[in-house]
Amino acid sequence: MKAIVFDAFGGPEVLHPVDVPAPEPGPGQVRVRVEAAAVNGWDVKYRAGATGSREPAAPVVPGLEVAGIVDAQGDGVTGVAPGDRVVGFADTGGYAELALTSTFAPVPDGVPATSAVTLPVAVETAHRVLRAVGLREGETLLVHGASGSVGALTVQLAVARGARVIGTASAAHQDRVAALGATPTTYGAGLVERVRALAPDGVDAVVDAAGAGALPDSIALRGGTGRIVTIADPAASDLGVEFSSRSERDAGDLAHAVAALARGDLVSTVGAVLPLAEAPRAHALVESRHAGGKVVLAP
Repeated sequence: MKAIVFDAFGGPEVLHPVDVPAPEPGPGQVRVRVEAAAVNGWDVKYRAGATGSREPAAPVVPGLEVAGIVDAQGDGVTGVAPGDRVVGFADTGGYAELALTSTFAPVPDGVPATSAVTLPVAVETAHRVLRAVGLREGETLLVHGASGSVGALTVQLAVARGARVIGTASAAHQDRVAALGATPTTYGAGLVERVRALAPDGVDAVVDAAGAGALPDSIALRGGTGRIVTIADPAASDLGVEFSSRSERDAGDLAHAVAALARGDLVSTVGAVLPLAEAPRAHALVESRHAGGKVVLAP
């Protein structure tokens, strides 16, 4: 099968196509004929050698999220059969014609694979950070990076739980944040004053999905480090703020999100869909931070 790999750290140009053996599903796994593979920030960091990993000893197939059609399954798999459409976390790299997944959800007809594939990582992360801050109905949540894939899902899940959300984003994305159900405001100098004007009674919790240096302002708004969590700011440990990175994958959470997407109760944004062979261009687009949504590869 065709796959995109890298065998040394570097820029997007280290990604290249190769022929590799098709993976065989083990217990609890299904094999998916990939229709869409999402490009995540983690893929970009890993390829660049920015995750602290050692130089790969063998070619690496990147890709955390896949959507497509089941064509084989291992022992113990129930509720799905060859020919069914699914989306899930890739156990093998997603930048390939075939991939394995053991945490997946059905995709209804009418939901494009390119839309479904935007969900697994963002949904898992959004649920995890909301659990970390213990958000409750009626509280006010501040979300940094509210227009990004994780931030947007966090906003929508928090609003659905009955919270009031204030979301920070660039000036160009204020309308998008408002459309998600949050009260938008911009980054930068004066953030504390802007948020206090929007929430005179204070904010109950903060989720930082941007890593744009907003933790000191968040601490000022909270009056301490409690109920603040970041997934993106490496300064967290120095400031005494929780950094959340351990994935807590749940097929049920993913299935609920896919169903909500199908009903129109949840929205996600695809910034670009590119052929698998254009993986280097896809990585460059993610690095530019101007994709305008999730970048997706279509084998």
